[in-house]
Amino acid sequence: MKYGSLVLEKKDFVMIQRYQQLTPYVEDYAHKDALDNLKERMATALIYDLEDMPEDIIRMYSYVNLSYESGWNQTFQLVPPHENNLENDKISVQSTLGASIIGLSEGDIITYGLPSNVKTLTIKKITQSNQHFKVNITERTINEALAKHKINLLTQNSEL
Repeated sequence: MKYGSLVLEKKDFVMIQRYQQLTPYVEDYAHKDALDNLKERMATALIYDLEDMPEDIIRMYSYVNLSYESGWNQTFQLVPPHENNLENDKISVQSTLGASIIGLSEGDIITYGLPSNVKTLTIKKITQSNQHFKVNITERTINEALAKHKINLLTQNSEL
């Protein structure tokens, strides 16, 4: 990982936490693993205000171009679960692929797929959208989530 850990925008961080709490549905073991992995990686994520976010980070509504060594290449937009639409190249952050790439940057490499068919994908290009969450998340909600996040970071650092 280019930045050493996930990099998330404040509202993305809070909304993903909400999705994790409200979405008990898991398609298969690979999906469950991706969601569990995202939850673990979020515990040590770097959290930024929108204006401070590096441009090369995948966040909600980013357009992402992935490639595979065979020459396969795909561009899609990462969206909230209720906007998932594969026919229009919109992939949910709660999907296996979406959970695997949120917070990563251009040049990062992920492994994706079922154990019998794992592929190594490279994040080739990220283009930011002007679109952002349409819900209003209060500063209080954000601050509460970030306070818990900081406690987790302090606890983890003291255990090292």
